[in-house]
Amino acid sequence: MNPFFCQIPKAELHIHIEGSLEPEMMFALSDRNKIEIPYKSVEEIRAAYNFQNLQSFLDLYYAGMSVLQTEQDFYDLTWAYMQKAAAQNVRHTEIFFDPQGHTSRGIPFKTVHSGIYQALQEAKQQFGISSYLILCFLRHLDAESAMEALEQALPYKDTIPAVGLDSSEVGNPPSKFQQVFDKARAEGFLTVAHAGEEGPPEYIWEAINLLGVSRIDHGVRCIDDPKLLEYLIEKQIPLTVCPLSNIKLCVFDSMAKHNIKQLLDMGLCVTVNSDDPSYFGGYVAENLQEIETALNLSKQDIYELVKNSFQATFLSAAEKQAKIAELDDFMAK
Repeated sequence: MNPFFCQIPKAELHIHIEGSLEPEMMFALSDRNKIEIPYKSVEEIRAAYNFQNLQSFLDLYYAGMSVLQTEQDFYDLTWAYMQKAAAQNVRHTEIFFDPQGHTSRGIPFKTVHSGIYQALQEAKQQFGISSYLILCFLRHLDAESAMEALEQALPYKDTIPAVGLDSSEVGNPPSKFQQVFDKARAEGFLTVAHAGEEGPPEYIWEAINLLGVSRIDHGVRCIDDPKLLEYLIEKQIPLTVCPLSNIKLCVFDSMAKHNIKQLLDMGLCVTVNSDDPSYFGGYVAENLQEIETALNLSKQDIYELVKNSFQATFLSAAEKQAKIAELDDFMAK
C-alpha cells in the first residue's frame, strides 16, 4: 500500500464494530467461549465472504456475531480495531454497535457497552484517538424492539451521543422507526441512518424529514434524484460512503463505476469509510487507495474527502478545526 493513505490524518464515521471481527479472532473467541461455528478453518470463512447481496452478507455477519459473549470479547474486538485505526492514523472515529444482535442472544447491554467503551477510552489514552459510540437499531426487526434497545441505552446516554439505523434496507423504510427516533431526539440523542445504499432516494428523504438525521450513511442512490442532490449540497448533509462495501455488495459493478468522485465534484460532503472492514476487504486507508486508483483521484480530491470526514463528525467546531489544522500541516510537508 502507498504509505500516504495510512499516514494522512483522517476520521472514520461509518464502521460497525461487529464488522471488524477478523476470521482469526472469530476462531479464537469460538474456542475461548466453546461456541460452535459452521466453519472448520479461516479459509472456509473467507470463502463464505463471496456475497451475492446485502442479505447473504448479513446472514454470515450474524452467525459470526455469536462468538461474542463476554465483556472481554467486546473489549478485544474493539481494541483490535483501534490498533488498526492507530496504524492508519485515524484521529477520530464514530463507531456503530448493534446491541439487539447481542441482547437477543442473552448478552446484557451493560456487557456489550462496557467492553467496547473501555477499549475506546484506553485508545484515547494510548493513541490519542477520540471517539464516539453510535447505537444502531436493526431495521429488519420491529420498531418495538428498537424502542426496547433505546430504553436500555438511556442510563448510558453520556457515553452514546447518537443513534442510527442499519441492516436490511429494502422493505424497511426509515418511516418504520419514526416514533423511536422522535423519542431518541427528545432524550437528546443525535441521529443518523443508513439510507440510499440499496434502497431508493425516497429513503434518504424519509431519514432527513422523519428521523431528523444529521448525516446519511451510504446515500449513493441520491444521484437518482436531482432535487435531493440540490438539497444535500445546499444543506451540506454528509454522506458516509463505503466504496469497498459497495463493490462487495454489488451496489456498483466495479470501482471504476463508483459515483463518489461525481458526488464530490458536485459539491456534496462525501466521506470515505470502511463499513465492515473484515468482510469487505479493507479498512479506511485501503478504501482511499482503491478509489484513488480506480477513479484517478488527485491529491486535492483525497484532501477534500478527508477534510470532509472531520467536518462531518459530531466534534465541536473547535475540535474540528484542530483536526483539520493537523491535516493541513500534513499536506504542507
